[in-house]
Amino acid sequence: MVRWRASPWAALIVLTLGLFMALLDVTIVSVAIPQLVVAIHASLDQAAWVSTAYMLGLAVLLVTSGRLGDRFGPRAVFLAGAAVFTAASAACGLAASPGALIAARAVQGIGAALLTPQPLTIVTGLFPAGRRGAAFAANGVAGGLATLAGPLIGGLLVTHLSWRWVFFVNVPVGALALVATVLVVPDVRTGHRHRLDLTGVLLASLGLAAVAFALTEGQRFGWGTITSVLSIPLLLAAGAGLLMLFVLQQARSQHRDPLVPFALFTGRGFTLMNAVGAGLQFAFIGFLLPFTLYLQSVLGLSALQAGLVTAPSAVANMALSPFTGRWVDRHGPRGVLTAGLLAFAAGIGILVRVATVGQSPWAFSPAMLVIGVGFAATFSPMITKAMASVPPERAGAASGILSTSRQAGAVVGSALVAAVLQNQLASALRGQALARTRYLPAGIRARLLAAVAGAARSGLQVGAGQSGIRLPGGLPAPLAAAVRRTAAQVYQQAYVAALGPSLLLCAGVLLITAVCAFAARPGRTATTQVPAQASPRAPARH
Repeated sequence: MVRWRASPWAALIVLTLGLFMALLDVTIVSVAIPQLVVAIHASLDQAAWVSTAYMLGLAVLLVTSGRLGDRFGPRAVFLAGAAVFTAASAACGLAASPGALIAARAVQGIGAALLTPQPLTIVTGLFPAGRRGAAFAANGVAGGLATLAGPLIGGLLVTHLSWRWVFFVNVPVGALALVATVLVVPDVRTGHRHRLDLTGVLLASLGLAAVAFALTEGQRFGWGTITSVLSIPLLLAAGAGLLMLFVLQQARSQHRDPLVPFALFTGRGFTLMNAVGAGLQFAFIGFLLPFTLYLQSVLGLSALQAGLVTAPSAVANMALSPFTGRWVDRHGPRGVLTAGLLAFAAGIGILVRVATVGQSPWAFSPAMLVIGVGFAATFSPMITKAMASVPPERAGAASGILSTSRQAGAVVGSALVAAVLQNQLASALRGQALARTRYLPAGIRARLLAAVAGAARSGLQVGAGQSGIRLPGGLPAPLAAAVRRTAAQVYQQAYVAALGPSLLLCAGVLLITAVCAFAARPGRTATTQVPAQASPRAPARH
């Protein structure tokens, strides 16, 4: 096949398209859950697994995927990941049962894990160090825009088409990315043929799977028993033990091309930027979950309306990321990264002040703009600083480790913020119910208090106007209306009370992350060219 020898920027656009597609599916599905629950008769537990399966597939294989890029070439692994992701997206859209959808989502996550680390490796090989800030900014636009725009795009598709189009939309985009990759993305290799550490792959995959599952599902099982012989603490202990074995195995394999080269962590910038990436994703996924739920279940917004509230962040991120990249190339990443993390934390703080019962959606625009500005000033500087001292032959391993750090932060953030939110909500529901039901007849009050207690135990609900409080039946119309009104007030006030601590946890993590960013050594990015052995070449035959 004759390939069009395009500029590095054309290749970057294609890679960014694939990355956008994979990251979009982290958040786009959340707004479709109420509709798919009804359409395929899924329980709330099964609906939760639609998101969990994707997150697990993505989290478990990122380190391995980065090393596969070193072994077989990042372009080949990117193509494989895009093909798997596209086929699995079609299977998701065609799914007729919850089990089929969950299985297809897991495969979709595996495809996303294969393609996600590869753009960083290819960009490192295509661009000289002094121009990578602007190139990485394109990845920042893709990452931030995909995550922020997910609820908006999902809301549009669910409102005007159906939940299936949340998945079908990936099929033409994936097909375009596949064809364009073959045509314009060069085969960047380091010239060194890496072995595949199968023992390390097995230990890392099983350990990450156990820990990710336990953290993701811990709240649903009350951090206790899953089955008679399996529990969340046992899974956490097993996962931690496997990861410790993985570290020991890697320590013994450092002279034999390991899965994780420890030499990467001798660079202060790389180590600190892994911490920054984890904290950034912790805060981003952590704040998005309770805030989106607030918009729908407290303010009663539709999926589309909730997506529009977050739109200013996506616009600010898209508009400012290119300028951030150029600033990083000229002045270095530390200052703008630290400022971006502080701005992100400030935006979340504004949300806490503004979020009240009955608030106008427009009141959130300033906070969302500040969050978008902060996010635009974080991703590109973080990646630029992390990859600045990474030799080309270790770029795949480094990008896999960075991607895993960020995904680990997302999983931990989602789990801890959900736990804080659930705990605070349960406490606030009880207090609000006791205070607001005193005027009701004793028998009705007791039934409503029991319903509130059940809602506090059952977990969070998703959807416009949903509270999880099962109202007493068989009441006269005027009394039934009063009970409904009281239940709505109880839930709304309790959720707002619980929202503050949940969001402030994310802001606190961002402040700690900003300290890590400031601790990185200042200085401009080096302007040396990439070594010759890392330059693009024709596809190698194996």
